[in-house]
Amino acid sequence: MNGSVQAAGAWDAAGAWRPWGSAEAEDLRGPLDITVAATVVLDARDRVIGWSPAAEALLGHAAEDILGRSVDVFLCGTAPAAASGPPSGPAAGPPEPGPSPASSVLPGAPGLPFRGHEPRLARHRDGHAVPVEAAVSELAGGGTAARVLVLAETERLRVWESRLAMLDGLATQSPIGLAIYDTDLRLAWANAASSAEIGRPFPQYRGTHADELYPGGALVTQGHPRTLDAVMRQVLDTGEPVLDVQFLGELPSDPGRDHLWSCSYYRLEDAEGRVLGVCEDAFDITDRYDAQNRLALLVEAGRRIGTTLDAVVTAQELADVAVPGFASAVEVDIAPGVLEGGEPETGRPARGGFVRVARAPARAARTVIEYLPGTPQLRSLSSGGKVLDENALVVPLRVGSETLGLVTFTREGRPAVFDNGELALADELVARAAVRIDNARRFTREHAAALTLQRELLPQHLPWHSAVEVAHRYLPTDGATGVGGDWFDLIPLSGARVGLVVGDVVGHGLPAAVTMGRLRTTVEALAELDMAPDELLARLDDLVVPASDAFQGQGEGRTGEAAGAYVAAGPHPDVTTGATCIYAVYDPVSGRCTMARAGHLPPAVVAMDGSYHYPELPAGPPLGLGGLPFESMEIDLPAGSLLALFTDGLVEARDRDIDERLDLLGQVLAAHRELPLEELCDRVVAELLPDGTTADDTALLLVRTREFDAGQVAMWELPAEAVAAGRARELITGQLSTWGLDELAFSTELVVSELVTNAVRYAQGPLQLRLIRDRTLLCEVADTGHTSPHLRHSTAEDEGGRGLFIVAQLVQRWGTRYTRSGKTIWTEQAFPDGVPTV
Repeated sequence: MNGSVQAAGAWDAAGAWRPWGSAEAEDLRGPLDITVAATVVLDARDRVIGWSPAAEALLGHAAEDILGRSVDVFLCGTAPAAASGPPSGPAAGPPEPGPSPASSVLPGAPGLPFRGHEPRLARHRDGHAVPVEAAVSELAGGGTAARVLVLAETERLRVWESRLAMLDGLATQSPIGLAIYDTDLRLAWANAASSAEIGRPFPQYRGTHADELYPGGALVTQGHPRTLDAVMRQVLDTGEPVLDVQFLGELPSDPGRDHLWSCSYYRLEDAEGRVLGVCEDAFDITDRYDAQNRLALLVEAGRRIGTTLDAVVTAQELADVAVPGFASAVEVDIAPGVLEGGEPETGRPARGGFVRVARAPARAARTVIEYLPGTPQLRSLSSGGKVLDENALVVPLRVGSETLGLVTFTREGRPAVFDNGELALADELVARAAVRIDNARRFTREHAAALTLQRELLPQHLPWHSAVEVAHRYLPTDGATGVGGDWFDLIPLSGARVGLVVGDVVGHGLPAAVTMGRLRTTVEALAELDMAPDELLARLDDLVVPASDAFQGQGEGRTGEAAGAYVAAGPHPDVTTGATCIYAVYDPVSGRCTMARAGHLPPAVVAMDGSYHYPELPAGPPLGLGGLPFESMEIDLPAGSLLALFTDGLVEARDRDIDERLDLLGQVLAAHRELPLEELCDRVVAELLPDGTTADDTALLLVRTREFDAGQVAMWELPAEAVAAGRARELITGQLSTWGLDELAFSTELVVSELVTNAVRYAQGPLQLRLIRDRTLLCEVADTGHTSPHLRHSTAEDEGGRGLFIVAQLVQRWGTRYTRSGKTIWTEQAFPDGVPTV
């Protein structure tokens, strides 16, 4: 065969001729394919009689220059060392033709067995060596052409062989399932991974449609056709690949469990562009999908479980999170002691008796559960660990060695069995819930303790008092905020007067309750000293110390953890950030009320004519600021007047201005002022807190005033002279006779005589003697002195000092109260049996 070997090729879709030796064709045919490789036709003497364009492109020799020459012109020996550099000698052109034994260079010659293709060195026309792979094929027929020599660059052949090895690996070793469907969308080929998923020999399911292989499966990716056949038909029609289509279905080799695959499809074409079918690659991402779902469930659990400090709510949150993504149904049982804030059982409880507090998806009323012998719940209690029983998984709610309860996860349908990853997930879910339930238990205990403390610190009932009629309400805030520090009180004072107090400690919880108790006790103690309201608040202000002042300089000498603990607790663990208070003293004899406030809202005053107002009391600073003055204000409260003292929880609202709320309170009080105070309290709460809840604790103290008539009070002015004692005895005897209290005349004469004598001796100015018939007989002697008498025991040699001691033995109580003009010594005596009280 003389002349060039014509290069084969094909017309592409654009009308251009593409030789098969091009990169596109070589991708399909390989470097040693005769249609793309450098092809040389040799005669029996190894002379070139045919030279392809690819050979000219590889070695640089034109056909007219190489035809008729020996193969030695371009093909060197087989020794690798010869390939280390260009051959020696001139390289201007090919050598003259001459006979050369082909056995020295041709791979198929005698003495060199043919092994498909072998490495050789070829000489380029410019002289440099070209590593090639050579393959020779003997021609039969006895013509001029004896053999065909095919050459390809070694590097390109190695790349091709790597690609072949890769394809072989995809077919036999890859975990990705590969399948080829023909143009009728029937299965034409499947690799080993795909065949393993099917679980049958390939000939048994060849020619099957994809939707027939996975019946009941469905695409879960949006934006694509609903079936695999439809997706592949779209790829065949458009030529556009479809990537990462997620398909959920049952694996033929693993029935009973759904798997999730990520599938991609692309169209297959031959070198001429003819459509051969569709290739599918599918990767089972079930494990990854399950892991992502478990992680997502843990994230959701962290967001939804434990939103409140309520064990029952937390248990229901756990059940709701686990259904339906993890289990078909969940039941949560908790020990009764845990729900009440008590200590859980330590070790392994042998019996049930837990309370079922949560269930999903169906809710259930709280019931006590007794586990039967052999049940997984009782086995879990006995072993202290989780128990897997068919489609039920029981996991104990434990914190350390303490068992709080049990959680039962139940599954129906597919898959009914919990795998190892799901067991670990159940442990994590329950462990998170257990910590939060234990926190709720501790909060319940502390909250109950705070409520008990507050209940004990607040007055259980206010005493009856002749000066006023009272009613009260206390509304605690919601359980999440905790116990507050609001309080109220009524304190009987000397002279038939009464002290009225309402206060509000900033904050919630035990610190607020303890501080409230301290303040209430202090107010009672200071009120017993008959202090004026402004003076009482000033003394009370000294008790509430800001934290910064309390800690200042107190941590010196402490280091490390000791210093940190000291700063955290402080010298006064119940130091609060502040409090407000209003204190009022009402005198039924004068009908006047003196009041002062420390940062508190003013009281509401409703007159007999139905008008209401808020007295413009000096505001005063909140307790705890220290150093700032308080001022008192005196107002008239005739009998029947209504006084309302309250904390800000009653009138504060997020959606209303406080002035509007105060006006609403005044209107309610005025409109229903004639109601009994208990009913009026309920009406106020209903109008101002219609839903029964408040963002802060609320205390309300309603007071309706009374006045003593003239027949209950007798008062005289006496000169500060020695004869005053005798005159006082005469006045007392006459008044007691008028009141029918002659039995008290002798003791009262002694008491009055001693008090008047002391006032004349040690005080100055005019004296005032007053008798008040209340529930007891009140006797008061007022003077302008500020020195209080002291009770003492006289010795046998003392000539005096026994009078006040005798007075103390004759009366129930006695004391001193100070006024701006002096002091008043007062006593109280019980009435004889049978004498009616006011």
